[in-house]
Amino acid sequence: MAGFSDYIVFVDESGDHGMAAIDSGYPLFVLACCLISKKDYMETVVPAVQRIKFDTFGHDTVVLHERDIRRDLGPFAILREPGRKTAFLEVLNDALRRAKITVFAAVIDKRRLLEQRGDGHNPYEISLRFCLERIYYTLSKSGQTYDARGPLWTHVVCESRGRNEDEDLELAFRRICEGDNYPNRKLPFVPVIADKKSNSIGLQLADLVARPIGIKQLRPQQENRAWEIMASKLDRNSSGDFHGYGLKCFP
Repeated sequence: MAGFSDYIVFVDESGDHGMAAIDSGYPLFVLACCLISKKDYMETVVPAVQRIKFDTFGHDTVVLHERDIRRDLGPFAILREPGRKTAFLEVLNDALRRAKITVFAAVIDKRRLLEQRGDGHNPYEISLRFCLERIYYTLSKSGQTYDARGPLWTHVVCESRGRNEDEDLELAFRRICEGDNYPNRKLPFVPVIADKKSNSIGLQLADLVARPIGIKQLRPQQENRAWEIMASKLDRNSSGDFHGYGLKCFP
């Protein structure tokens, strides 16, 4: 490797990518990628989230998981106490609001995908291709893809989902980076598949980002405070539009 870029990407999903049985209550697959400079990650994001964990639980081994927070499961059962959940969500939302991350997300309506293209298409791979293409474009504008020595490699951290799924992900990732992408060029990304127990702050942020984006597309009229924060993080063009830039809805 010639060198590393100054950035890292954390990836998580909402919904499942299977096409055989589509959940009518949540027929979407959402992939959310959070791009952040390593400097900001180390100096501000990680300390802020660890502080919240220490203040709330007394230790920092709790893994923030959107589903468990929403349902008060596991260590989040303490949030059932009156007023405690509201206070927790306020400080967590404030940390997300302050985090200097750029979000790239893809939302796949599996019903429409099945109708238009059949079941031979993988929502995860479609989403990953779009996100990597957009992240590459953003990094290239900042001189973070190549230098005089060669490629500047950016690590893309994804959560492990099981051996077969991880193998499929790695194959799709490498196929995309080898040239199966819109600019038809090699993309300097390296996949890192991390165990759920790694307690990566970046992966936990990506987990918190994914579902609010999906809910906004599924039920746009529903109150969604988290979406308001996420929308401000989506990559945009020079006119301020995030459609097709920070957010791709397909088909």
